[in-house]
Amino acid sequence: MKGAISAAAPVQRPARPGSSSGSTFRIVSAIVLAVFAVLWLVPSLFALKTSLSDNGTAALGAAEILQDWSPTFYSYATLLGAGDIWNWYLASAITSILTTVLTLLLASMCAFALSRLVFRGRNAVMLLILLGIMIPGQVLVVPTFQMLGWMNLLNTYWAVIFPQVPAVIAVFIFKQFFDGIPRELEEAARIDGAGLWKIYWRVIMPLSRPVIAAVAVLTFVGVWNNLMLPLFVISNPDLMTIPVGLATVQGSFGQRYADIQAGAILAALPLVALYLVFQRQIVEGVTGTGLKG
Repeated sequence: MKGAISAAAPVQRPARPGSSSGSTFRIVSAIVLAVFAVLWLVPSLFALKTSLSDNGTAALGAAEILQDWSPTFYSYATLLGAGDIWNWYLASAITSILTTVLTLLLASMCAFALSRLVFRGRNAVMLLILLGIMIPGQVLVVPTFQMLGWMNLLNTYWAVIFPQVPAVIAVFIFKQFFDGIPRELEEAARIDGAGLWKIYWRVIMPLSRPVIAAVAVLTFVGVWNNLMLPLFVISNPDLMTIPVGLATVQGSFGQRYADIQAGAILAALPLVALYLVFQRQIVEGVTGTGLKG
């Protein structure tokens, strides 16, 4: 009987080591994420509230903006009705899309050569490319302006596109991802008679869709938000991009903060939509690059 009772007794499993620390880590992580979410949302919500206020109310300060509960879309109607913002959207879309396409093509080709080809001086080339990350873009504005003037490209979309195509960080991200792709796939393609171009285009690139999406979105956002370069190389109002156009709005409207905030929100809407659509690909591309380096 004692043996039966002892056999029927439930077996007590020892507690998993680290289970309490794991739950504590999750709770702390959730709290930190919530704090950062609030820190990000509060300024965004305040900007939205300002854009829905009257210009006179917005000029009085934050207290008056928060106490005003009569939202108006006058600032949005003014900007959208003026017509200039549609030219800014068009210019930003053209420069951002073309720059992103050229950056993806050239950066991936460069990374493929550094990752898959063996040639003399490959490490030196990679070192020089990485040193480019240490050079601030502001330092290159004057020589870039002089070079574009010598090429008669000022006041054209190409003046905004060409200087932003050589993206060093894009080459680095692509190379890190390519290094993690098994070389057996490349060797199998060579056995089937594939050349370098076919291996790059038919084998490597289809496997790199997550990192392509990540680099594409990051490049598009960077070009869309770039103010300094278009401000120097574009003086034609019909070719101004969104950031340059918003700078003119701020200068011409003076203290009309509601119009300025409405313009900023209209400029950010395409980027928010882009992140919402491709957020999974961005996370997969960035994390995959970090783990496979």
